[in-house]
Amino acid sequence: MTAEAVVADAPALRRVGAPTFLGVALVALVATMLTALAVGAIHVPLGDVIAVIGRRLGLIEGSQVSLRDDQIVWQLRLPRVLGAAATGAGLAMSGVVLQSLTRNALADPYLLGVSSGATVGAVLVIVLGFAVAGLGGTAMLTVAAFAGAIAALLAVLALATDPTGGLPPARTILAGVAVAQVCAAFTAFVVIVSDQPNAAHRVLAWTLGSFGGVRWSTAVFLVIVTTVVAVALMFMASDLDAFAFGEHAADSLGVNVVLVRWILLILTSLLVAALVANVGAIGFIGLVVPHIARLAIGPLHLRLLPATAVIGAILAVGADLIARTIVEGTEVPVGAVTALVGAPVFAILLRRQR
Repeated sequence: MTAEAVVADAPALRRVGAPTFLGVALVALVATMLTALAVGAIHVPLGDVIAVIGRRLGLIEGSQVSLRDDQIVWQLRLPRVLGAAATGAGLAMSGVVLQSLTRNALADPYLLGVSSGATVGAVLVIVLGFAVAGLGGTAMLTVAAFAGAIAALLAVLALATDPTGGLPPARTILAGVAVAQVCAAFTAFVVIVSDQPNAAHRVLAWTLGSFGGVRWSTAVFLVIVTTVVAVALMFMASDLDAFAFGEHAADSLGVNVVLVRWILLILTSLLVAALVANVGAIGFIGLVVPHIARLAIGPLHLRLLPATAVIGAILAVGADLIARTIVEGTEVPVGAVTALVGAPVFAILLRRQR
């Protein structure tokens, strides 16, 4: 019996058909994105939003839209919305992969210390002012955060790898926790001893995440990276199905356990590192969304991965919309919104699965 057949026959809560669910979710995503493009400090009518996008894409000619609305929708809000959607999708899919590989329902994209390592890199730039010739403030922050995330990942893999070259799930989780604690301690020490004004506030704002600085170059990068990794994960969906029953079951189904685990961990970690380096650490999406998707359409990864990506995108775009509109004149960190929404949802899921 194939891995797909085993997973498909596994008992699960009653769920709707995958095509129906995905169709409804995609409609909800488009509606959420259009709402995010229209709503803000300056309201832009939905018809004008559609007209701006249509004219910019060459689908509509002669639309009467003001220059102000065109700039707001196309230059400011659209790249932000696309970046949020790509980030939400990437974090959610990474959560699915790590939960399957570790067989741990509490695993999330930051399990391998990626977020903590990125925070260290960001702190070195924000607080200590480290710089490299040719890189401006924002670019240097992104590069430093990505380098810190990769360094933390390498440290976790070095600690977790056993003599045979494998990555046992328990060792990987413990190594991730250890590296994350070291990074957190270093970050706290640097912030405390720093003489920079408002250093703690700036670091906290970065660690809670924001899409406020996303422009077209960043948005395109995030969309491309997320799409490439998503395609690769879809090709490995059957391998993820096999991992759901443990390493021995996966091996009996013909999966090269060691190689596949390495590939999946590196793919998801690089994806998370790229996302975190550009928008900061945004929690709960990778933890909660996979559980919501499994309840809706079951555990088969060929269906679960795209469903999770769409739900994650909806949550990220919606959270960003709330973050920039809930308090007039102030933008709340996106991570704070996702935590406020994600924690109760996760508690409800745990209650239902007792």
